[in-house]
Amino acid sequence: MLAPLLAVLVSGNSDSADIVLRAGRIHTLDPARPAAKVLAVRGDRIVAVGEEADVASLLGPDTRVLEFPGATVVPGLIDAHAHFASLGQSLETVDLVGTRSYEEVISRVAERARSTPPGRWILGRGWDQNDWAAKAFPDHRALSTAVPEHPVWLSRVDGHAGLANAAALREAGLDASAADPPGGKVHRLEDGTPSGVFVDDAMALVSRKIPSPSREDLRRWILRAQAECLKSGLTGVHDAGVGEDTVSVYRELADSGALRLRVYAMFAGDTVPPERWSALREVGRKGVLTTRAIKIVADGALGSRGAALLEDYADDPGNRGLLTTPPERVEALCREALAREIQVCVHAIGDRGNRGVLDAFEKSWGGKSRPDLRWRIEHAQVVSLQDLPRFPRLGVIPSMQPTHATSDGPWAPARVGPERMKGAYAWRRFLEAGCRIPAGSDFPVESHDPRKGLFAAISREPESGGAPFDASQKMTPEEALRSFTLDAAAAAFEEGEKGSLAPGKLADFVVLDRDPLAVAPREILSAKVLATFVGGAEAR
Repeated sequence: MLAPLLAVLVSGNSDSADIVLRAGRIHTLDPARPAAKVLAVRGDRIVAVGEEADVASLLGPDTRVLEFPGATVVPGLIDAHAHFASLGQSLETVDLVGTRSYEEVISRVAERARSTPPGRWILGRGWDQNDWAAKAFPDHRALSTAVPEHPVWLSRVDGHAGLANAAALREAGLDASAADPPGGKVHRLEDGTPSGVFVDDAMALVSRKIPSPSREDLRRWILRAQAECLKSGLTGVHDAGVGEDTVSVYRELADSGALRLRVYAMFAGDTVPPERWSALREVGRKGVLTTRAIKIVADGALGSRGAALLEDYADDPGNRGLLTTPPERVEALCREALAREIQVCVHAIGDRGNRGVLDAFEKSWGGKSRPDLRWRIEHAQVVSLQDLPRFPRLGVIPSMQPTHATSDGPWAPARVGPERMKGAYAWRRFLEAGCRIPAGSDFPVESHDPRKGLFAAISREPESGGAPFDASQKMTPEEALRSFTLDAAAAAFEEGEKGSLAPGKLADFVVLDRDPLAVAPREILSAKVLATFVGGAEAR
């Protein structure tokens, strides 16, 4: 590992820099000076970027000089769509990511049950039936036999379906009379009783019985997630859908100085009423917290066949997915947000879901283009080729997650068929249409590690190896880095403060042991984060 060499140089300049950092190369993403070797920091801001001559006058008696020979510095990486507290929570629940069979899921839950008092809920996350030899949804019976004394709730990897055992069904009072709620589906056994699988809005039939997290739980989860993100080179996160309790904890952590990673939080549009949005709205609290957006969920997810499609699923005739928020409700919330100067970010995965959101945006804007609002569609995974040009025309931002494409690649074509795949995970089509793409991970649905996202964006290859998934849609290395930096910042109205390295901007940057723009894409996965700086301070 490359280690920084620390020295102190002496000068009599009272306006000296606090830090001067030298590296093998610095990718600034500033078109005025895209490449540099040295940057200088005073306080939490960059004061110079360039060559030795540009910082010579800033060296003073207290200047720390950090040498990273051979290393590469990039702007602080920003995840434009994530679930921050959920990442911390996932570190404490049963980890089901990567399980290769239902039997493995049951084994992991049974192991947790042996150390959990009877009657206490066991929670897990991350199963994906698409990774199993038997790709149908499971039912609760084998799980209930193995774990009979604990209510169990296991969220699917996308967070849009869950599996309950018999004890959890009893806690929730669910039997054959349980009806499908609007925007949700209850899967059933042959006798009509719930199978244990609940999709989208039906999940609440079970999850509402799980004890709510305490304030201390939220605080602990946020801090655990922060530590993991900083280690991976993230300096900012857009938290997609939080309640007032989470906003309150964020404010407390910001005020105490414990929140070091910059958070752009979106209120959950289904739980935080419009009359509260203005009271919760603020920009840059203590330099780390902004709350000026709402998130609405328009449809489900492709993996659980809840994404709303214009035509039937290719592998499930008669099913066109679920609209979890009716289009008229989306439009009403858009009008509320417009009146309150609140940004709107809407989860839409299927082509019907995306079309409905674009329609709602356009109607609420009186048919006008409004790029100044920077309203976003989160995911934009399957978009009709007829609708794709509407994004740049209206000024709508497609907020996308590169690792979704490589995770979904093995089974997505079977869901939607070859024609609809032309508008699926279509990064190159969006870029060529003139859109910027803020990139994220949707963690903990995918890994929070931005190196995995950069690799996926550049290569379209599965991390485990194999052929690229529709290589025609991959990004260049420069586009991928921009999507996790400047474009992510712009999606939060923050490109004037972060996303590139230029004098006057916040000193958020990451030191890597290799150049992500020059190495073979797969080498990015093994790149080491040597240091993460937020506001000029190294975050550990």
